[in-house]
Amino acid sequence: DGSIDTAHIADSQVTLAKTTGLVGKQSIWVPAAAMTPTVSNGCAALVSIETTAGRPDMNVLDFDKDADEHAQFSIAFPNSWNLGTVTFQAFWSGIAATTGVSWMVDAVAMNDNETIDVAYGTPVDLTDAGIGTVEDQQVSVESSAMTVAGSPAAGEQTYFQLYRDAADGADTFTGESRVLGVKIFYTTDAANDA
Repeated sequence: DGSIDTAHIADSQVTLAKTTGLVGKQSIWVPAAAMTPTVSNGCAALVSIETTAGRPDMNVLDFDKDADEHAQFSIAFPNSWNLGTVTFQAFWSGIAATTGVSWMVDAVAMNDNETIDVAYGTPVDLTDAGIGTVEDQQVSVESSAMTVAGSPAAGEQTYFQLYRDAADGADTFTGESRVLGVKIFYTTDAANDA
C-alpha cells in the first residue's frame, strides 16, 4: 500500500542512517569568561576591552610576554566521548605584530571520590603568528593530539590548563596576548549519553 513496515527492514541496513552526523569529531567552545587565572603564576584577570562604542567588546585574559602565565577551566565531557585524545585551537588578539605566540594546553581527568590534587598530563603546544593589526581576531591552527592524564572514564570531570610558553624560542610576540577563548575538539562513539 506504499508504506514501509519497520518489521521488514533489517537493523543492519539502517545503522549508518541512525548515527551519521551524531558520532565523530565534535567541539566545545570555552570563552575566556569561563576560565580563571591560576593562583600561582596566573594570567591577568578577565577584563572587557571596548573596540568602539556600539561594537563588540573583547572579554579577554592577558598573558605576559616575559613569563609563563596560566589559566584553568574544566569540562564534564558527555558520556559519548570515546575517551581518546583531544586537540585545541586558540582564539586570541593582541598588539600590531606578526611574530608568534606559543600556546600550551594540558589536562587531567578525575572521578567521584578522587583527589583533585594531581599533576596535569603532558602538554601540547602550537605557535600562531599575529596578523599585524591591533584588535584583529586570531584563530590558530588545530593542535596536535593530547592525551588526557588520569585514565579518563565516563562521567568524569576534566581539568585543563592553558598557558603562554614565554620561554619557547618560537614565542617572539613582543606584547601581551589576549585570549578570547579556546575550542576543544573531541570524538564521540555513541549517538547519545545513555
